Amino acid sequence: MALKVLTVDDSKTIRMVVKRAFKGFDCELHEAENGVEGLSLASKVKPDLIVLDITMPVMNGIEMLEKLKAEPSLKDIPVIMLTAESGKDNVMKIVKMGVNDYMVKPFKGDQLIERVEKIVKLSPKSADAAGAGSAGKYFALDQDVELLNLPEKVGRPLIVELESALAAKTREMVGAGIKKLVVNMEKCSQTNMSLIKLIVLVAQNCQKAGVAFRLAGQQSLGEELKGFQETSAIPFDASIEAAKAALA
Repeated sequence: MALKVLTVDDSKTIRMVVKRAFKGFDCELHEAENGVEGLSLASKVKPDLIVLDITMPVMNGIEMLEKLKAEPSLKDIPVIMLTAESGKDNVMKIVKMGVNDYMVKPFKGDQLIERVEKIVKLSPKSADAAGAGSAGKYFALDQDVELLNLPEKVGRPLIVELESALAAKTREMVGAGIKKLVVNMEKCSQTNMSLIKLIVLVAQNCQKAGVAFRLAGQQSLGEELKGFQETSAIPFDASIEAAKAALA
């Protein structure tokens, strides 16, 4: 059964960050713009987790939390509070309210997922559940090696699409006993900053999950990547087979 998550925030941008963070997991997302809408949805869907902002119009997060704790059917729902203030007094106030955790805005999706995993269990979406139109289309299992097949052009939209999917995929890999990944860049003809950022993102996720990885592509591309500080030390092979052999 999908984990039900309710995000309550008047900022559409923050709600989108939360939504993208859970994209790679088996979750059912619900959104509300203020505390009144949040309470109504919480009563209706009985979420497994609430990501709640403090500063909102109509009814703020503190007022909503007080009403949640006063309702027997809702009081035990875990809550992660979002705040724009990091001062000690503000943090202590949040903690005393009985929340499970808090985050200072702005934050990244993977940071939120780290906090969430300490509270509830997240299950990565299966490849079938991910669907052809999602980031799952870029991954393919080749024996005991996971391939991340990049398109000819790597831009910001792809980074956004893969940001949460990479974290979910590496967790799924480790759970299945697969600890090798090859980034297939054979279609990539040249480097750009988006490609560099994506490689760094892959490196961070693989290192965190204990997954060994290598890059594979045209030799000229490998030479270009050696010229960037961020990618100069990352192993590069001229073919997928050579990368797989090096990981054996």
